[in-house]
Amino acid sequence: MEEMPLPSLFEQARRIHVTASESGADQEMVRRGCKALRQCDDMISKLGLFSANETKDDISTTNLKYLLVPYYLAELTEKTAEGDRIQIVKASQAKLKEFTSFCEAMDLVPEEELESAQTGPNSFADRRAKKIARFKRQRDAESKLLEIKERKERRGRSTKASALSTPVETGEEDVSDDDGEEEREAWLTTISLAICKAFDLLEMLKKEEEMLSAIKETQLQGGEKEIAQAILDERTKRAEAWHRDAAARAPHARPAQPITCAAFAQDVLEGRADISQAHNHKHQPIIFGPASLVSGNLSTERERMAAQVFQPGYRLPTMSIEEAGLREMEMMNKFQERNAKLMQEANSSWYKDGPKLRPSEEEDEDDDAAQEKARAWDDWKDDNPRGAGNKKLTPCG
Repeated sequence: MEEMPLPSLFEQARRIHVTASESGADQEMVRRGCKALRQCDDMISKLGLFSANETKDDISTTNLKYLLVPYYLAELTEKTAEGDRIQIVKASQAKLKEFTSFCEAMDLVPEEELESAQTGPNSFADRRAKKIARFKRQRDAESKLLEIKERKERRGRSTKASALSTPVETGEEDVSDDDGEEEREAWLTTISLAICKAFDLLEMLKKEEEMLSAIKETQLQGGEKEIAQAILDERTKRAEAWHRDAAARAPHARPAQPITCAAFAQDVLEGRADISQAHNHKHQPIIFGPASLVSGNLSTERERMAAQVFQPGYRLPTMSIEEAGLREMEMMNKFQERNAKLMQEANSSWYKDGPKLRPSEEEDEDDDAAQEKARAWDDWKDDNPRGAGNKKLTPCG
């Protein structure tokens, strides 16, 4: 690695950074990438590639990519899992600040970031607006890099196809400046994307450093074991106090509530109880209010009445799902009983028992009364034809 030139060393470190960012890398690869990037940084300093008096227009396209060395080193340093975490976070922050400061000197940092860094967001709305603007810049940079990559691939395929179709003599190749301009545009877009990510990573590392410092200070004051023991003692005291209060309230507490609807329905389904048995369980409506929101335990009648003041604007259920199921079962049993009764009556109706009671033709001839009744009925039908009583319904009757 020490004998490699700067372009090869940077390309190797960049591939390690891409692998660590996308799919994850082991600690050995991360250490090798950090070593390569530190060597790149030393070589850039010795060669004097950049100057504080220059801007982004003065830097050549070949050297633009070396601006990303501090950013890559900061990200790989943050992924290191060995050693003191606070020192690792501080080292990563130092490299990120070096990267952003140099980009600011090169006029690469957007004006919005510079204004927010000078004034400092004082409200949540300002911080939110800054994050949204940064996210939009990051998304635009990613889309632009993808577009450049696709354009380069299309041009490569077109060049290859034209070379296969039209042979070119030696010395007649056209050298175009599109590749150089496209490469410069790609590296500038990559630097803009790295600036957005650097500011986000810097804010995250600051919060992590504050948390680690607070934990370390707490450990130095009392020790981790003492803190855990104090927490356990406090929980034990609260549990003992709760049990003492419950034992003191037990003699004066209300009698046990009747069984719930769910328990009774389960007893009916499993055969331990009958649906027709008398039971006094009731569905307790949902109680809204301060006491129910805080703990849900309404110890006094006054708290229960106060909790019932705050009720929703819609109708509450009058019965539970179990009660509705039991009522449907009761209705179904009544329906089945009524159907059985109707079937029994239908089986013993007149049209089945009638032929046995109805006299035959020979019996009618012997029975004078029946014959007289039949003759009278026939005479009446002759005198009163069918429909004779509906004269008012006919239009001309």
